[in-house]
Amino acid sequence: MSADFDYVIVGAGSAGCVLASRLSEDATTQVLLLEAGGHDRAREVRIPIAFPKLFKTPLDWNYETEPQAQLSGRRLYWPRGKLLGGCSSTNAMIYIRGAPQDYDSWHAAGATGWRYVDVLPYFKRAECQERGADSWHGGDGPLCVADPRHVHPLSRAFVAAAVECGLPANDDFNGAQQDGAGLFQVTQQRGSRHSTAAAYLAPARHRTNLEICTAAHALRVLFHNKHAVGVEFLRDGKKEQVRVRREVVLSGGAINSPQLLLQSGIGPGDQLAKLGIGVVHDAPGVGQNLQDHLVVPVLFECTTPISFASAETLFNYLKYLLIRRGPFVSNIAEAGAFIRTRPELPAADLQLHFGPAFYLDHGFVQPEGHGFTLAPTLLRPASRGSISLAARDPLAAPRIEPNYLAADSDLQLLVAGVKLARRIATTRPLADFRRRDYCPSEEAQSDEAITAHIRAHAQTIYHPVGTCRMGTDDRAVVDPRLRVHGIAGLRVIDASVMPQIPGGNTNAPVIMIAEKGADLLRGDARS
Repeated sequence: MSADFDYVIVGAGSAGCVLASRLSEDATTQVLLLEAGGHDRAREVRIPIAFPKLFKTPLDWNYETEPQAQLSGRRLYWPRGKLLGGCSSTNAMIYIRGAPQDYDSWHAAGATGWRYVDVLPYFKRAECQERGADSWHGGDGPLCVADPRHVHPLSRAFVAAAVECGLPANDDFNGAQQDGAGLFQVTQQRGSRHSTAAAYLAPARHRTNLEICTAAHALRVLFHNKHAVGVEFLRDGKKEQVRVRREVVLSGGAINSPQLLLQSGIGPGDQLAKLGIGVVHDAPGVGQNLQDHLVVPVLFECTTPISFASAETLFNYLKYLLIRRGPFVSNIAEAGAFIRTRPELPAADLQLHFGPAFYLDHGFVQPEGHGFTLAPTLLRPASRGSISLAARDPLAAPRIEPNYLAADSDLQLLVAGVKLARRIATTRPLADFRRRDYCPSEEAQSDEAITAHIRAHAQTIYHPVGTCRMGTDDRAVVDPRLRVHGIAGLRVIDASVMPQIPGGNTNAPVIMIAEKGADLLRGDARS
């Protein structure tokens, strides 16, 4: 590839698709979007209930962590979307922004200009809210945000039981108040997944100033002195280089963006030297500050055969194909709750995900019979981990060390979450559907027994962030305009720039970051 571009975006995921669309709105700007994976045409991408079928397929990076000392030495599976749309093409489509306090804390930690009042316009710009626009929501953005078309009776029973337990009912987790129990809104359009590839990239594909290059694995950023001038990538077994006139933008996410920086010689100098990688810029913060939401599945057997265990029928499939209704439009995790475990907390520290199905080990383990799952999720972990290179080979998977439960407070909060899940499950009307505790068993009542269950079964809920942290201190990787410290012409715009993980599912915040990042790029180009 010999042509020069104004911008080269590495990664066509949740952020990269937004950036490619927004930057190419200017017909005089030439944009190249590089994606290591392929297209998003698979049937399982479009059908909401089918997202677990994408795990451990060619559309998945199929990562795993280092053995986790606090989780019985297990290596945890981390799925990440390897296709157009990235994880927005493989996730459970839950639309959650987090709490206003999340973004105010970013600003206070040095990410100036990222307060909630600053980012709310970008959430609204992205959103096409099915209910219409208001002071909290946008009505004409590219991304469709919808109420669920299919709500299982078990999901409604969960919400009612949670309210009976004292939680407020909440029909909008992204409005005036996050706390409470309710049904999640989803990124769907007329019953089909609405990823950033569908919402942003598809309408822009016809533009002659936008080139989309799939199956192109970025190997390194090219520099002249400390100025990014291009990208080297592998396509069809051959190395190619592309030059950039303005900026290289990394949008590979919390794993791939720090990996590419490290492979390019930006990171802790001592680590790079040990691998024989020339140091372009000694940046000790690259790959540090890894945070993730850890979730504990709590499973219950059902009294009646109504769960999604019997949803995969020809009738339901035809119903989906013909009218986009029925169980196939479900995102499985239909309902949830946000809880402050202590009243003095400024925002919820625990989230519950509810699904009318057994959900154990990412769905790979399927117990016989019917059941439902309540999954307490640690929203604001104190533990921090890291991403580092396992080898000099840029095609080798990096070393993922989330360091789960290194902080004892994280474990204690999850123990409390399991107890709350059980209390809700034994409260009517959900109790009417509960036959017995399945995992953990009814005998596992002590804190020690619950802790053993957590160590054996806790898993990621797919929200890694923070590894190219935004800020102004010596260990921050990017500044508040998302420019890599010490390097010209290079930015990171994705989940990795988050200083702290938001209190909720992370896809909507990543899209917001990309919307704001596009404005920053265009503003700096004009000046």
